[in-house]
Amino acid sequence: MDVLQLPRPEWMTEDLVLLEDQARRFMTDEFAPNIDRWHENHLYPRDVWTKAGAAGLLCASMPEEYGGAGGTFAHEAVINREFSYIGFDSFGAPLHSGIVAPYILHYGTEEQKRRWLPKLATGEMIGAIAMTEPGTGSDLQGVRTTAKKSGNGYVLNGSKTFITNGQHANLIIVVAKTDTSQGAKGVSLMVVETDDANGLISGFRRGRKLKKLGMDSADTSELFFEDVQLPAEALLGPEEGQGFYQLMKELPQERLIVALHAGAMMERALRLTIDYVKERAAFGKKIIEFQNTQFELADCKTQATVAKVFIDHCIGRHVNGGLDPVTASMAKGWSTDVLATVIDRCLQLFGGYGFMDEYPISRLYRDARVMRIYAGTNEIMKVLISRSL
Repeated sequence: MDVLQLPRPEWMTEDLVLLEDQARRFMTDEFAPNIDRWHENHLYPRDVWTKAGAAGLLCASMPEEYGGAGGTFAHEAVINREFSYIGFDSFGAPLHSGIVAPYILHYGTEEQKRRWLPKLATGEMIGAIAMTEPGTGSDLQGVRTTAKKSGNGYVLNGSKTFITNGQHANLIIVVAKTDTSQGAKGVSLMVVETDDANGLISGFRRGRKLKKLGMDSADTSELFFEDVQLPAEALLGPEEGQGFYQLMKELPQERLIVALHAGAMMERALRLTIDYVKERAAFGKKIIEFQNTQFELADCKTQATVAKVFIDHCIGRHVNGGLDPVTASMAKGWSTDVLATVIDRCLQLFGGYGFMDEYPISRLYRDARVMRIYAGTNEIMKVLISRSL
């Protein structure tokens, strides 16, 4: 997708160029022809995960010894952009590979890494992270889900909502309180394998696949845990009370993933709109020939270009270990705000057709709205940025 006509960033090595081409060809053949149907069905099928795993599109940044491709976040970035470029914005792989798997790699014991990461890489296991609760939103210190000691293990109780991959996930990292008297220091991450020999483990229940403003085929769900018996090794890492620290360390990458997604959605919206206005005629000439159209698209291209340059800068810093939480918050908050503006202006150029669901710009408009909410609302991003002033 060359609508922005930018040179490749320095971190884009030859092997990443090859990965980009491989991923684009595979997704164009396997996924793109089905996206409209999955959108209509409000769910994509389970085998999408195993196909992505077989093609090497899952857990690309995980070490080879744990079943991954041995890459870096740059590999995840290339793959994630391609998912968005073909319009598969609702696929939960960026969270699975770029959020769930790194928690296990960075904080899990050696046994946990060898047990779970290879299955995540093949798509045999689908990962989710259950942070949000009906009454907490972005307040992770206020979670009410508990994991209380019971014999050699734990008993997990609580409910979660807005969980990406919720209907398909069979490995769920659950944010819970192991000590309700300690505030943030009492938070731990518990890893729940949802299946046993008899099907779903006792006490675990999937709630509704939630109806949403956008991301129709994403299996965003409620999850319920009622006296779920967990073994001691379900605790992520060697000791309790590390959950809040672990969450804070990983959130910058999660926010960069959202920014990356926003930038790719801008590019796609711009390409779709330029193609449309070059074909559509009104008052005896193509819409692209009107000065208003040219000025609107000039602004949109400028904003999308600035966004991509900044996001690529952040990716380069992150790959080298230098992306700080404040800059990640800037990238997430600003790029998703700009995304809303760009897509709104692009949709306007489609006229009445932009309001019709069968036109991709309509879907982009709806899908973009959540980007300012998840991974921490943009208001939270401003709070974090303001602390650096």
